[in-house]
Amino acid sequence: MSLIPCQRDRFDIPREVAYLNCAYMSPLAREVSAAAGKGMALKAAPWTYRPADFFTHTEAARSRFAALAGGSPDDFAVVPSVSYGLAVAARNLPLRRGQEIVVLADQFPSNLYIWREHAIACGARIVTVKREAGEAWTPAVLAAIGPDTGLVAVPNCHWADGGLVDLDAVGAACRKAGAALVLDLTQSLGALPFDADSVQPDFMVAACYKWAMGPYGIGMLYVAPKHQGGTPIEHNWMNRGGSEDFSRLVDYRNDFQPGARRFDVGEKANPPLLMGAAAAIDMLLGWGIANIAETLGSRNLALGKAARGIGLLAPDPETRAPHFLSLGFPGDVPIGLPERLAAENVFVSLRGRSLRVTSHLYNDDADCDRLIAVLREALG
Repeated sequence: MSLIPCQRDRFDIPREVAYLNCAYMSPLAREVSAAAGKGMALKAAPWTYRPADFFTHTEAARSRFAALAGGSPDDFAVVPSVSYGLAVAARNLPLRRGQEIVVLADQFPSNLYIWREHAIACGARIVTVKREAGEAWTPAVLAAIGPDTGLVAVPNCHWADGGLVDLDAVGAACRKAGAALVLDLTQSLGALPFDADSVQPDFMVAACYKWAMGPYGIGMLYVAPKHQGGTPIEHNWMNRGGSEDFSRLVDYRNDFQPGARRFDVGEKANPPLLMGAAAAIDMLLGWGIANIAETLGSRNLALGKAARGIGLLAPDPETRAPHFLSLGFPGDVPIGLPERLAAENVFVSLRGRSLRVTSHLYNDDADCDRLIAVLREALG
């Protein structure tokens, strides 16, 4: 592994802007915007768009998903959102009455609402894992997994403060308990190494518009092979067997495209999104995910030290993901702090009583210095 030099020249970010908010939404690199633009141009000349193109761009993106997250291309479905992918997971993971669904406290809503509904439908119940300030998530999650656990739905790191969950340990505990494991990796995939073959989730979903650095409106759903014969939540023409032959579409068929393709969203053949997502993943793979994690982790260690130097609180690096830094305040959050930062062209997110700082390779020391300078002034 090695530290990656600043990549700001690959992004259209003005020098006066310190954008430290990748967990909110990543900017698109120039090459990603160009790839999406090429995809958009195809719609301008539809007479050049062949029937085979409805499938080739989708399969190219599917191969990138597997390169990023492990498994094979056959294990991935193209989805428009995390909520869509989780609805597929819920449809195919029945629970017995009285079983438990384990989630984190204050988990992102998309990875909670579906499980509340699923619990009601199945007669199951939600078990919410909590931790004390400064403690790690993993021991608390492992302690919650027992003989009544039917499903564990967690991220790799908490969306609000980056608190880390050891997915290898949780995956092993789920297998021992006979529980299903469903992951939302939107806040980590692309910035933290992940291997589906190692963790062995039943389902994993990730939107592409944050750490995967792709367009909004497209995501990936990993489906373990044992679930690939399951039931999709919609039935569209392209997911059925033989749909490549447009001349025989009304020869209605009962079989599906192979692997996880039966779970693809309708109108999946959207070249701007597919080509943009593929270009973004190629960029990430070129840098190396482990190298990204090391580079962002090194910067956040320095930022945390600087923040503590002006009186802020920073979590133990052992309990958080390296690409996340959550800064706490010794007293009340200064009134209007996010607006004050934005007025200085410094962009972060306030989540509860913590300031979520999530830089990426387009940031440099000048961005970090400006953040600390504005915070020092705000704290008086």
